[in-house]
Amino acid sequence: MPLSSTSTGQIVSPAVSRVDAAAFVIPTDAPESDGTIEWSSTTLVVVRAEAGGITGIGFTYGHDSAATLIRRTLAPIVSGRSAMDIEASHAAMAQACRNLGHPGIASHAISAVDVALWDLKARLLNVPLVTLLGAVRDAIAIYGSGGFTSYSISQLQQQLAGWVAEDIRAVKMKVGRDPAADPSRVRAAREAIGPDAQLFVDANGAHARAQALACAETFAEQRVTWFEEPVSSDDLDGLRWLRDRSPAGMDIAAGEYGYDSRYFRRMLEAGAVDVLQADATRCGGITGFLKAAALCDAFGMPMSAHTAPTIHAHVCCACERVRHVEYFHDHVRIEQMLFDGAPVPKRGAISPDRSRPGLGVEFKVRDASRFAI
Repeated sequence: MPLSSTSTGQIVSPAVSRVDAAAFVIPTDAPESDGTIEWSSTTLVVVRAEAGGITGIGFTYGHDSAATLIRRTLAPIVSGRSAMDIEASHAAMAQACRNLGHPGIASHAISAVDVALWDLKARLLNVPLVTLLGAVRDAIAIYGSGGFTSYSISQLQQQLAGWVAEDIRAVKMKVGRDPAADPSRVRAAREAIGPDAQLFVDANGAHARAQALACAETFAEQRVTWFEEPVSSDDLDGLRWLRDRSPAGMDIAAGEYGYDSRYFRRMLEAGAVDVLQADATRCGGITGFLKAAALCDAFGMPMSAHTAPTIHAHVCCACERVRHVEYFHDHVRIEQMLFDGAPVPKRGAISPDRSRPGLGVEFKVRDASRFAI
């Protein structure tokens, strides 16, 4: 067993002996854009943390500079610490990034290391991560997410209808790049998915307040039930203004750019959203996600996980207020390509693999090598 005990029965935890990181740039399968930016690739930063002859895996999506920050700054801080004391390692990493600017790249880097440490701890204990965290459910619902503004109407309809055909009962599309075209695009999406599936839209902060409200009223005609980042997620007053005026039955959602619990607390105190989004690959890993979930408990607020389904399958099954996980096209494609054991939907939900310890996945180093920086 990776854990040993003293003559008195006290468990001895191995120290973290090594932390390393590598970055991989994976081209998209087609040009992609949303309401504000365009992209043609996704960067994956993978962390390996070792202790007691066991290796834990974590990752984030962002910029390859996060891998450099991990190797140069975070690895020496975490190495030598007990693999069981993740909170101490997390706090030390955050302190080390104070003068670097904690939000942004630094938080991505901390998140990836934190996930690797949680995976490592669960593997050392030989239990699935969801068991270590304490499950409240066996599976978590997902919604299909893509519908990029760069897609033709036929591409949009094919993707969304394909998810519904796979028994995924909610789908999300991008809006905001061409507001004049959005009503017809949303109408085409509704025609493709039928009357029963839920339709979500995401503007990625592309609109001004009055414009966002006009769009919300138009989208409501197609029974859109979720409007994500209708204005900038930094405009808490604007989000609250829209939340107070949006059509009945339409949730205002934001939070994916939250990097710490203080951000989430400000958003909740402002009454800015109907559903808080959090992303474990950005907000401080599993540790940060659990803190966001605790705030949602305190405020009585529903929660949704942003992308990275392989990581979120476990933690979302351990957090009562989480509604669903975003089954984002780019991340699904990458995780199923490069991680053995990535979750596959069944009846519109994903489940942690309880037959494997930790996250239940292995990184396919050979398959990923062609994308390495």
